[in-house]
Amino acid sequence: MSVGGSGKAGRHVIPYLLSQDHKVLNLDLVPFPDPSADVYTLKTNLTDSGQVFNALTSHFNMDGYSEGSLPDAPDVVIHFAAYARNMLVPDSELFQANVRSTYNVVEAACKLGVKKIIIASSETTYGVCFAQGDTDYHSFPLEEDYDVDPEDSYALSKICAEKTARSFSRRFKNDIYALRIGNVIEPHEYALNFPTYLSNPPSRKRNAWSYIDARDLGQICHLCIGKSGLGFQVFNATNDTITIPEKETTTEFLKRLCPGVKLTRERGEREAPLSNKKIKEVLGFKEEHDWRKYADA
Repeated sequence: MSVGGSGKAGRHVIPYLLSQDHKVLNLDLVPFPDPSADVYTLKTNLTDSGQVFNALTSHFNMDGYSEGSLPDAPDVVIHFAAYARNMLVPDSELFQANVRSTYNVVEAACKLGVKKIIIASSETTYGVCFAQGDTDYHSFPLEEDYDVDPEDSYALSKICAEKTARSFSRRFKNDIYALRIGNVIEPHEYALNFPTYLSNPPSRKRNAWSYIDARDLGQICHLCIGKSGLGFQVFNATNDTITIPEKETTTEFLKRLCPGVKLTRERGEREAPLSNKKIKEVLGFKEEHDWRKYADA
């Protein structure tokens, strides 16, 4: 089951999951944008816990009424629904809606016996994306044991989501994986955005010169579904490669742009500062959509 599957990430994650023979019910306030996709959208207000409990025990489509059994809770819940950034609504509304919806989804899924839950955290938890003015990261690479200390409401709502997930996983002894999702890039955005990124590298500092292809995010979700027994985990969800011109290595670039930031380990020549080392080692992630396939380096 996908929660918030009609958004920028979900509209690519769901087709990937369908291609891997998963059945999907989409809980969202708006229909899935591709009417040809085999996915039913159940309009659900996630800030209403009653609606969430009900939706998690719904048929996946109208054909369910022809089947012999009543619907059970899904095997997996993927929760990507949220206000996607600051400045869409006032900060207080963003915070309460994001935190409440995550709490409702995780609580309902756990109490209904769902053993695998995947939630969307964010690159913003590393504290620079929505910081006031120019500020530095504490160290590179950015890995999951980093001391996250953001100053904005969106990132704070994501830290609350991670803590909520950890608490419920501890209590219910199930797997809840929080994906710190990087800057999501859709296929059409390579030609649209990457010329600017490459001509003005400092503009990418807030995203740590990193990204996640929306289709590769689908692969990550599929790998999370297939990997059980890890309890609560945080995973950076990013692609392999730094988004700068080829003339510099990652280390050379970071020493030049961020001379006061500590480098804590050796990096690959073109390794992204927001590191995906953990998802490669633990989940077996292998990116399919290196940005250099679609934009000149």
